[in-house]
Amino acid sequence: MAQVELLPEVQKFLEGEPKMLVDGVQTDASSGVTFDVVDPSTGRAFTAVPRGNAKDVDAAVRAARGAFEDRRWTGLRPGKRAEILFKIGELIKRRTRELAQIEALDSGKPVTLASGEMWFAGECFRYYSGWPTKIFGETNPSDDSMFVYTLREPVGVCGGIIPWNYPLLMAAWKIAPALAFGNTIVLKPAEQTPLTALLLGEICLEAGVPEGVVNIVTGFGDEAGAALSAHTDVDKIAFTGSTEVGKKILQASAGNLKRVTLELGGKSPNIVFGDANLRRASKGSMMGVFTNSGQMCTAGTRILVEKTVHDEFVSSLVEAAQTMKVGPGLAEDTGMGPVVSAEQLERVTGYIDLGRSEGAEVVCGGERVEDLGDGYFVQPTIFTGVRNSMRIAQEEIFGPVAAVIEVEDVDHAIEVANDTMYGLAAAVWTTDLSKAHRVARGIRAGTVWVNTSGLYDPGTSFGGYKQSGFGRELGVHSVEAYTQTKSVWVSLK
Repeated sequence: MAQVELLPEVQKFLEGEPKMLVDGVQTDASSGVTFDVVDPSTGRAFTAVPRGNAKDVDAAVRAARGAFEDRRWTGLRPGKRAEILFKIGELIKRRTRELAQIEALDSGKPVTLASGEMWFAGECFRYYSGWPTKIFGETNPSDDSMFVYTLREPVGVCGGIIPWNYPLLMAAWKIAPALAFGNTIVLKPAEQTPLTALLLGEICLEAGVPEGVVNIVTGFGDEAGAALSAHTDVDKIAFTGSTEVGKKILQASAGNLKRVTLELGGKSPNIVFGDANLRRASKGSMMGVFTNSGQMCTAGTRILVEKTVHDEFVSSLVEAAQTMKVGPGLAEDTGMGPVVSAEQLERVTGYIDLGRSEGAEVVCGGERVEDLGDGYFVQPTIFTGVRNSMRIAQEEIFGPVAAVIEVEDVDHAIEVANDTMYGLAAAVWTTDLSKAHRVARGIRAGTVWVNTSGLYDPGTSFGGYKQSGFGRELGVHSVEAYTQTKSVWVSLK
């Protein structure tokens, strides 16, 4: 199995023991303690990073506060901030191969998939580079004795806490809008995948972001993440991760009533109707579940199939899944890598066992991959005979496990699709345009794809309904998350 040869820049970065970024300085944790970074493809550590704690978070927040108050970023000419953000995007794209290899090592995802994510991260900064020159206030109607207007101003110090499934991309989703709207930020990457965020910090400095504007603290959630969430000098928290942790962050924010946006879990319905192009639907459904080893909050893991085509579709889905090449992230022909950690491997295989005990039938996969060494590999797995009340249909597994549920018609499909505590995304496969619009309107989810799945764009807002969170990232609606409105009354008498 041919492996991509590591670039010299990657080897140098890893051998240098990556550091946190606080006030423009690459630094160790105040305690001097580090923790291992493990390659999920081998189960072995390959570098170490600082184990930041509350003291380190406090130092980073103080740096961000100082940078915000002295207006070293907000006070720059909007066109200059736009130029710097655009340059960050260009530098990311220029270093795509380097970043993709580090991401593949860190998370286990195929390097080809990681390369696309690096491009999208660059596009995110390029998109937000257009915003600093377009943050407008309003002139309000008043009588002749007054001049009344509004200003859009930055929130202040933002805290970003990101997950391990899309490390650099999620860092871009937090840092780019925060900077575009004039804020400063402290980012806490997931402990499983801290490396590309640290490299992004270097890129921000290279592009001209002033010291203290972007700070990155590595560490564990219950230490660094909890401290950032509760810090009373943080004005806003943007979190992407599990619903369980999101609720804890919301509680921690109460101390100073900081703003919170949450992009949380999902159990997305993927609806296949009898009139769909089944080959296209099966391939799209396969990618919707098994891309990134199913470690996606939007993964279409509840596959709702109309009764008339159930058996035919399942056969096509199994055939498509069996073409998925499982292997190490750095292997050139890998289609699906390992799950991210030993803990996640235990979680996913535990749910597979649970599905069997609930009475569902495994028609594809269902086992750990044993011939790839000590890596955390799971076969692409498909269950049939699933009832929507089963735990494998209701709980977020976050692994390559699909649950096929038979539905009777459009109304039944909408009913089952909405019978979940989540509401992040959904997909609909049909050649009937009227049906597609009807179902898209009927499903309670923040994103609905029709005859496709898993598409994103920096200009299109993203977020969830119900316990999938609140607030929107990306697109025009992110202006609400990272700015506040000030009304100014001027007497003309």
